Parts: sequence; structure tokens; C-alpha cells
Amino acid sequence: MKLLNSVGPNPHVVRMFAAEKGVTLELEEVDLMAGANREADYVAKNPQGQLPCLVMENGNYLSEITAICEYLDEKSGGTSLLGSNAEERAETRMWTRRIDLYICEPLANGFRFSEGLPLFKDRMTTLPEAAEGLKRVAREKLVWLDGLMAGNEFVGGSRLTLADILLYCFLTFGKTVGQPYDENLSNLHAWYQRMDARPTAKA
Repeated sequence: MKLLNSVGPNPHVVRMFAAEKGVTLELEEVDLMAGANREADYVAKNPQGQLPCLVMENGNYLSEITAICEYLDEKSGGTSLLGSNAEERAETRMWTRRIDLYICEPLANGFRFSEGLPLFKDRMTTLPEAAEGLKRVAREKLVWLDGLMAGNEFVGGSRLTLADILLYCFLTFGKTVGQPYDENLSNLHAWYQRMDARPTAKA
């Protein structure tokens, strides 16, 4: 399998997830900064023009990082990072959805609409007036999540899941674009340090 790869938190999620599963992916770099992902050749593979994109074993193209990670989880065997039964998988998807919707999306769009505006303003609809509000939403939801993580080793309890990998990669990205999380959130900060110490974090 080949991953059409680039800079940014979304490809990092897939690379880290694959590393946790012991899956080796061939990487093909796509120049996001130069806009190669918006050119016709790439858009034919992923109509949204987003990165990453996975070339599956059947030769078809798969986009959307949660779908890619679920595919890798099913294809690779071993301990599932989604869950071993219907209840665990449902809980993982719940936490993944919460983190994606309430933290990752406002954090990322807060960047795209402010510091990242020169790069994104000609590639997508941007709302500069919304940037600070989106950043505030992400910060507030991290406070909310910190309270829910009390006593947990991982986001949802005792299992490492896709939700942890998603949150880690986006918080790591946030630190590089002017949106570091508040290290006084003790549950979140201890969790982040544990995640950062995993060898797969550098994938």
C-alpha cells in the first residue's frame, strides 16, 4: 500500500496509526505547499484535493483519515486500535468524532483562517473573521476534555485508540502554529507526554 503523503497533521495521523499497527507504507510525497494537491492529476485521485490519500491493495484510492485508519486496522490484524467488540468500537468512534469535531476542526480552521491565510485564501473559502472564535472553541473543548480524562491512561480509558492518535497529532501541530495547549491542564498534559514518548509519535 502507498500513502500519498505531505506535511501537516492529517498525514501524521495515518503514519502514526500505521506505525502502531506495524504496517509499513510506501510514501509518495505530494508538495502541499506548492499546491500539487489541487492539480488535476491529484484531484482525480481525491476529489477534495486533501492529503493524505491511500492507494489500497485493490488499487483504488481512499481518502479521509478515519476511513484510512479503519481500513489499515482491518487489513493488518493484531490488536485493534478501534476495539475488539461492538461496544469498544462504538466508544472509539464516539471519542474520535468528539475530538475531530470539537477540537481538530476548529484548531485547524483557526490556523487556516489566520496564520495560514496566505497559503489557503486562494485554495478554499476562508473566514478570517472566524479565526479567533474557532481557536477559542478548541481551547474550551480541551478544558472540557481534560476534566473527562481524570484517572484515564488514554482519552477514553485504558485502551490506546484512534482517538488518542488523532488528538496527539493535532495538538503537536497546534504547538507549531501558535496554538499550544495549556500545560496546566494536568490530565491532558500527562497524557500528551506519554503519547509523545511513544516511538511511533515520530512516524
